[in-house]
Amino acid sequence: MHMPAALRRDGAVDLAPDSTRIRGTVTPAEAASGGLLRFITCGSVDDGKSTFIGRLLYDCQLVLDDQMESLTKDSKRYGTQNEDIDFALLVDGLAAEREQGITIDVAYRYFATRKRSFIVADTPGHEQYTRNMATGASTADLAIILVDARNGATAQTRRHAFIVSMLGIRHVVLAVNKMDLVGYSQERFDAVAAEFAEIAGKLNFAQAVAIPISAKRGDNISTQSAEMPWYRGPALLQHLETVDVENATADNAFRFPVQWVSRPNSEFRGYSGFVASGTVTPGTAVTIQPSGVRATVKDVWLAEQNLDEAVTGQSVTLTLTENVDVSRGDVIVGAAQAAAVTRHARAHLLWMSQTALKPGASYFAKLATRATAASVSAVHHTVDVFDYAPVKTGSVGINDLASVTVTFDAPLAIARYRDNRELGSFILIDRLTNETVALGLIEEPGDGATQAMGSTAQASPLVSNVVSWLSQAREKPLRSVAKAITWRTTGSIDTFVLSFIFTGNAKISAAISGSEILTKLLLYYGHERIWARSRFGLRRPASRDSQASK
Repeated sequence: MHMPAALRRDGAVDLAPDSTRIRGTVTPAEAASGGLLRFITCGSVDDGKSTFIGRLLYDCQLVLDDQMESLTKDSKRYGTQNEDIDFALLVDGLAAEREQGITIDVAYRYFATRKRSFIVADTPGHEQYTRNMATGASTADLAIILVDARNGATAQTRRHAFIVSMLGIRHVVLAVNKMDLVGYSQERFDAVAAEFAEIAGKLNFAQAVAIPISAKRGDNISTQSAEMPWYRGPALLQHLETVDVENATADNAFRFPVQWVSRPNSEFRGYSGFVASGTVTPGTAVTIQPSGVRATVKDVWLAEQNLDEAVTGQSVTLTLTENVDVSRGDVIVGAAQAAAVTRHARAHLLWMSQTALKPGASYFAKLATRATAASVSAVHHTVDVFDYAPVKTGSVGINDLASVTVTFDAPLAIARYRDNRELGSFILIDRLTNETVALGLIEEPGDGATQAMGSTAQASPLVSNVVSWLSQAREKPLRSVAKAITWRTTGSIDTFVLSFIFTGNAKISAAISGSEILTKLLLYYGHERIWARSRFGLRRPASRDSQASK
């Protein structure tokens, strides 16, 4: 397992001599020299995420004169910085956001410096809008986690850090904001950085760098601050311009979820989609999943251009030499590198609905381009956001992070999320309200209990579902077996004694009690498993959040 790097305050990158405040225009060629970096700002509410982005855009001289004039007026009407300019209003555009002074929706901004192009997602910190934060983080390469220097890491900070790690973001910047409110104290910064280092040590980050800033005053945003001479690392923008976030895809096998079948005329049948991983060329032997049909790629088309090769990230149309049945939702994979095809998966779940998760209830699942019914057949545990320890519970409420087993109604080609984001992530949708209730990330395809059934699962889906449902109860099957044997043995001894009293024949009495053991043992076991699945009469354990507030 990869061990996370230590949290560093001295800067993890080499600074170029001209990495100063941006002046003048930036040509596309200059911006493209460092590539594109997608990053998010996250953290607890009121820790300064929107103010930071607004200040960053201002320092990069990307705020036009008319925008500045409008910002000055809006700051007097909606601002939260007294007489100063409220830079948060540059990205908080919704009326409700301005009235309440919080971020609700995800705001995307594009900007560029002479070294790099950026797409930043300003995500909400309020616990009620955690689902929007996860949406913004799903496409990011780096996360800036802001914390108020006065408060340090809150429960929501820890929750966001876990979600960032869960979504596969391995590069993190801890921006310790509002340093001006603690007198630019090095001791306070060191304490907050050490606290987050402990958090980062439990998560799968490759790099975590701490930088002290003041978004309101612009300290360490684009240039080093004279107020903190004790900090010898880069300014935040300097770090963003030079950080290397290139990660080799764990799964380089060819994966192509089919988006739609292109049939402009009777002479052409193509399959359009997005190359999720790997490469494909004309002549590549492929397999259509989940059907398992073999075929060969004839041509690779990009618009009207015939390509020699398509690579990860390209949207293309493939034609095949064979006339095979391929539909939207199928996945075309390399013949020698087939994906796992299964109806079951162990997954991490971020529950996003006010209505609690109902194990066994039917939801609508979307994975890549495939849509099918699905259910959560087992809840293994939830995650305590304070120390990330597993908590045994059968209840999953809003913003809970849980480890579950998901059962899809149809076999799907899937992968672990850390290997392939497209085939490793899904959402669950309430069938009645059409509300997106959960974000799921596949941890492992398949499920041990279901796989152990072998041909039974394939021969009888009904039997498979019933056995899987019973086997995933909170009480382990061995406990139910032990209870059934001990109870039935005790009852059968009583039956033997009574039979012997009435018949006077030990053989007849033994036959009666023996047959009773065999038949009623199975009946009692099934009865126990059904009750083990039921939540009737069980108290719901209090969450750590509610305990902490008391």
